[in-house]
Amino acid sequence: MKRIGMVFMLTLICGVVTAQSAKNVLDKAVAVINNKGGISADFQMTGKQYGNLSGSIAMKGPKIQVKSPQAIVWFNGKTMWTYIKKNQEVNVTTPTAKEIQAINPYNFINMYRKGYACSLKKNGNNYQVHLTATNNKQPISEMIVTVNGKTYIISQLRIKQPKGWTDITIKNFKKANINDAVFTFNTKDYPQAEIIDLR
Repeated sequence: MKRIGMVFMLTLICGVVTAQSAKNVLDKAVAVINNKGGISADFQMTGKQYGNLSGSIAMKGPKIQVKSPQAIVWFNGKTMWTYIKKNQEVNVTTPTAKEIQAINPYNFINMYRKGYACSLKKNGNNYQVHLTATNNKQPISEMIVTVNGKTYIISQLRIKQPKGWTDITIKNFKKANINDAVFTFNTKDYPQAEIIDLR
């Protein structure tokens, strides 16, 4: 009986250590993303939920700029401007949290803090953190985050959504000192654009 109890206790302890280690890895990855001056990176997204999309992202706190061949999005923490290149239109909105989540590959990473169980696996030089929703109210049921074991830079996100898995590959990650003006649409740069205010 004592032996069974000991095995049970060891299993519980191992589970706690793994979960804590997974959280520590994500804490360090988030600290890298939250560089005070900002960060920039290239990304490629594939999946049924959002289709295939590639481009670059710049971030500084809640501020975001996303560039793709189809569009450019600026978000200064309050207002979002979406420039559709094909139509030369700029839609101005006050976005919801869900809309911001849809344009920001890194936004998913903060979800581990609440409503998810996490486990850790070492894969070569990388860590793989597997997040599983603890209830069905979460918008994403599962996520796998690949983190460099030395730099704690995220190189891939796999996100399970209602329409299947979405894969996001991140390359050319850089810490930077980004001017706040980068996150606001400048009408002088797009004099031919039609501005549509949807606020």
